[in-house]
Amino acid sequence: MRTTTRKRSRTWRLAAAVAALALAVAACNGDDVADDVADDDDEAAAVDQTFLTMATGSTGGTYFPLGGAMAGVWNDNLDNVRVNTQSSGASVENLRLLDGGEVDMILAVNGVADTAVAGTGEFDGTPLDVVTIANIYGEVTQIVATADSGITEIADLAGARVALGPPGSGTEVIARTILETQGIDPDNDITAFNDTFGEAADGLRDGRLDAAFAILALPAGSIEEVATSVDITLVSIPPDLMETLLADDPTLSELTIEAGTYSGQDADAVTVTNWATLYTTLDLDEDIVYDLTRVLFEETESIANAVAVGNQIQLDTALDGNTIDVHPGAQRFFDEQ
Repeated sequence: MRTTTRKRSRTWRLAAAVAALALAVAACNGDDVADDVADDDDEAAAVDQTFLTMATGSTGGTYFPLGGAMAGVWNDNLDNVRVNTQSSGASVENLRLLDGGEVDMILAVNGVADTAVAGTGEFDGTPLDVVTIANIYGEVTQIVATADSGITEIADLAGARVALGPPGSGTEVIARTILETQGIDPDNDITAFNDTFGEAADGLRDGRLDAAFAILALPAGSIEEVATSVDITLVSIPPDLMETLLADDPTLSELTIEAGTYSGQDADAVTVTNWATLYTTLDLDEDIVYDLTRVLFEETESIANAVAVGNQIQLDTALDGNTIDVHPGAQRFFDEQ
């Protein structure tokens, strides 16, 4: 049970303030004025709103525009809720922000959230208190190398200049996991960079980097932009390493990125995938979470019109790979379906 006081769900109760004013004015000026203020009270009650903040990711990634599109449909379809978004370092940072009460909802990789609740990995010894709302889209780990580097599989990354992703991001977590499982020490056996993928894309193009990890939806426009500038290779995870990764982490699954997904990609690449998932805490009101979940699935088309991965918001995959408790408001919606 949490003992800290949260700065949660900033709710401005305009009706209560106006009602208090009505009583004061009535006492001084009589019933006619009180009636007028009571009318204002009714109007104020209609605009009661709960203000929520959702942490997304870096401005060059998928989370930032996706979060904006989700907030847009909530704000357009719910009169009592206003959702604002903020950029961040993504999964690890977002989970800590949520647990600390700095934000009300987050997007994060489900595998990273699993370690946060368990108090393992990046969260060793400090389990966090978060709950699931729903999966949003498949998070595909994509390892991009320049053809000139000669890198074709994970073992080849030893000694290379590699972008692991922003500090505290899900990309950095999975990159370190893959490298360490392969027997490569990310702190000593490679030259590591904590670039966003936007920065890494520039590094691949200008020769500063040999390879970069990215967790992105398929196909990723930012990877296609690199592929049209320089020849690239999508690095595969070999079968023995894949077997170990899947055994160690039940939130992962195997996925093949088919040849031709990107310009100049002549061969399939085998990799792992997670889910980008929406999380909150039990502090968020059940009815509000119910409405947020309902609109999320009712307005998938509107979200997809803004960001293509929105078309992956589907009821039949809403809780795939989920190992964490579901918020009662979201569960109520799923039970109704």
